[in-house]
Amino acid sequence: MTPWTLAGTPLASRLLLGTAHYPSPQVLADAVQASGTQVLTVGLRRLQPEHGGGNAFWQRVRALGCHVLPNTAGCHGAQEAITLAQMARELFDTPWIKLEVIGDDYTLQPDPFGTLEAARVLVRDGFQVLAYTTDDLVLAQRLHEAGCAAVMPWAAPIGTGRGPQNPSALQTLRSRLPDAVLIVDAGLGRPSHAAQVMEMGFDAVLLNTAVAQAGDPVRMARAFAQAVDAGRLAFEATPMGERQTAQASTPTLGMPFWHQS
Repeated sequence: MTPWTLAGTPLASRLLLGTAHYPSPQVLADAVQASGTQVLTVGLRRLQPEHGGGNAFWQRVRALGCHVLPNTAGCHGAQEAITLAQMARELFDTPWIKLEVIGDDYTLQPDPFGTLEAARVLVRDGFQVLAYTTDDLVLAQRLHEAGCAAVMPWAAPIGTGRGPQNPSALQTLRSRLPDAVLIVDAGLGRPSHAAQVMEMGFDAVLLNTAVAQAGDPVRMARAFAQAVDAGRLAFEATPMGERQTAQASTPTLGMPFWHQS
């Protein structure tokens, strides 16, 4: 598999994992190992005592040996996300931040205005911003122009597992932003969904619920890793073009009869 670079860091795996909702810390550790991931995303709010996290959880994540990507999950405004990002940089000692500014509590759709505002401030402040967004082309362009290290469009709303709801929009993002790092984040539920977006040429996928809440998270993590690799390999191999009519795959030379219509 061709290595790639995320926020200046060379990586081999194109699968990023979340760390929430696993049945136990041991299942999380086993799933991480099975997936081969090198990047784990962690919500700062989960580390606060009132959310049942804290230093013990952080130490367990740190022991897994992956790059940590803090996120601003749960923020509903640009300033709130900026403040949380600054706290995360101090706590995790990393300029990486997964920027989430939620605009709607029902769909968890990101707020485009707050996301772009926060992204511009954080980039100027030296952060490597990975911005969670919808599949809107103009917003993705603005985030890329603002200097985000990666633009992370959803395939479907967070936690739905429905897979790509608008493949055409995702393909447009990839074709119109050829130089941007694009990571599909949210809405993937099955390994086939991951393979589908990787075949489009996306650089990576980020998953949480699809693995953590599977019947067997460890085996599902392995399945997603294989699907991501297969999808990327297919993209690099350049799939055949689609046709409107059938075309025989076996040669006609030497056949005793050839019917012409």
